Amino acid sequence: VQLVESGGGLVQSGGSLRLSCAGSGFTFSSYAMSWYRQAPGKERELVAAITSAGGSTNYADSMKGRFTISRDNAKNTVYLQMNSLKPEDTAAYYCNARSGLANYWGKGTLVTVSS
Repeated sequence: VQLVESGGGLVQSGGSLRLSCAGSGFTFSSYAMSWYRQAPGKERELVAAITSAGGSTNYADSMKGRFTISRDNAKNTVYLQMNSLKPEDTAAYYCNARSGLANYWGKGTLVTVSS
């Protein structure tokens, strides 16, 4: 099983980034997918989640209206579009796949937002 995140980088405050997470080694379309983030010295927190078929999403309050999670099951990929980025969004962003007791994590991609 592999989850490989990409798309992180350095962006100015107010800018946008699109993260991608490509899954392999499991039935991607059967798994709920989520994005988490962890800032230095802080606990990992949920950013956004999407159901297996993509019919339902949910977001942490501080991301609502700025971030959008989506998925393409034909490409085994989940996305996180991040707009209006703020310095406090600086963190490592992790992809998660979950179905029943199965729970997989990617290695993360770093997002740095400069003020």
